[in-house]
Amino acid sequence: MIAAGIGCRKGTSAETVLAVIDEALAACGHAGSRPQILATGELKAEEDGLLEAAKRLGVDLIVVSDMDMEDVSPRTLTLSPHSMAHVGIPSFCEAAVLAAAGTNARLVGPRHVAQGVTCAIAISGEAA
Repeated sequence: MIAAGIGCRKGTSAETVLAVIDEALAACGHAGSRPQILATGELKAEEDGLLEAAKRLGVDLIVVSDMDMEDVSPRTLTLSPHSMAHVGIPSFCEAAVLAAAGTNARLVGPRHVAQGVTCAIAISGEAA
């Protein structure tokens, strides 16, 4: 299973979110793949661009609690000063995807940043 964790600026469009997901998948060797899970944290739970991106992918947007993101924070690869200042998590998108994809999930690399979106890709299950 491939999962994508997303953070973004307020008001980011679904088109931008989907483009950055594609870039992140290509950067980690999964070009042409589609995530089966899209995850974010509570801070972005009502972000229209994320909700629409999940709809277009045909997946639910899994909203991960701050506590669950904090629990997986030691497994993130990136230390973002912006993320630390705003939510106290080393990498918002990395923590979201790790928490949503399950205990055996692993990041395939550090987060991808473009166009005001951060995207982390994790794999778990048979793909791991």
